[in-house]
Amino acid sequence: MDLVFTAEELAFRDEVREFLGNKLPTEIRDRVRLASSYVPREDSVRWQAILHAQGWGAPNWPVEHGGTGWNAVQKYIYDAEYQAADCPRQSPFGISMVGPVICAFGTPEQKKQHLGPIISGERLWCQGYSEPGSGSDLASLSTRAVPDGDDYVVNGSKIWTSHAHHANWMFCLVRTDPDAKPQRGISFLLMDMTTPGIKVEPIISIDGHHYLNQVFFDDVRVPISNRIGEENMGWTYAKFLLGHERTGIAGVGKSKRKVERLKAIAQVELDGGESILKNTAFRARISQAEVSLQALEFTQLRILAQEKAGQPPGPEASTLKINGTEVEQTLNELMIEAIGNYAAPYPADAQDLERNEPPIGPAHGVGLMQERLLRRAATIYGGSNEIQRNIIAKAVLEL
Repeated sequence: MDLVFTAEELAFRDEVREFLGNKLPTEIRDRVRLASSYVPREDSVRWQAILHAQGWGAPNWPVEHGGTGWNAVQKYIYDAEYQAADCPRQSPFGISMVGPVICAFGTPEQKKQHLGPIISGERLWCQGYSEPGSGSDLASLSTRAVPDGDDYVVNGSKIWTSHAHHANWMFCLVRTDPDAKPQRGISFLLMDMTTPGIKVEPIISIDGHHYLNQVFFDDVRVPISNRIGEENMGWTYAKFLLGHERTGIAGVGKSKRKVERLKAIAQVELDGGESILKNTAFRARISQAEVSLQALEFTQLRILAQEKAGQPPGPEASTLKINGTEVEQTLNELMIEAIGNYAAPYPADAQDLERNEPPIGPAHGVGLMQERLLRRAATIYGGSNEIQRNIIAKAVLEL
């Protein structure tokens, strides 16, 4: 791919910069800078509505369902500018995950019911995949859905369910044939979170925030018409969704912002009376992270080019997930090392813009430990990196 932008592409970049600079509310931008992982629900909904009004609510969707029709280069430019402008991450479960599944496999009724509210920001989603004892080995899930008239009756539980306490709907994998091969007995259901029998219990992360949940299903009745595609074929749709999830997990733009922040911190923090950036060994570690990030970016561009040619993300998306999450964790560790002892105290409300106490230590250290602790899970969620290496070995290297 030619990485020298054309005049048209540069004009598009300027258009994106102008829009993000003028339309992103200042208070939302400030919250993202302080706590990118914990943007309030109302901020996400407000920003999604602004993007939708611009016609940019779902860049990767087909045009007929509200997508932009951008090519691979435009998507790349938009993502880079979006991250550089400190925009809040769009709710991934609706826009990046279940939305493309509904576009590709949903019935006309399902598309009419769900796609509009997803792209406008009115309907937020969560993902019902992992279970206690069934994480990376997702095919071993045991949450059961038994047909009863026009409904399935669902019993079981899901765990590590991000934003379930905010979500209106869940896309959920359930077992509909316990006697079939594990991957063949799973169905993909869309579930209204207000349905009687659904109970959401919080899981507080080590960083002190409520991000995760366990969800319990007790005789929950879900219309069979809420099933995506064929019964017992949910594994097919789940693999399609995971390809989109793992592409998004790469987080190239986000890591670029972290490199900038890391260098700024290392410039003012001292080592033996001099800037840490003058420490050859530390500077070399930053450079290595940048090299890895650049390699990741080129891989992402290749996959975007495949998408432009009409090919959905394949097993190569696993390389984005592996390298993207490892680069992110490396940058987090370097920032913690740069601020030293001031990383240790991290009150849960330190990232609250309305907090009436000054930060403990330098302002540039606020939120770093919370981010580092939360993102220790990055190499686990979306399919652990060990599982991704198995996928590459089997599907790419044919081992």
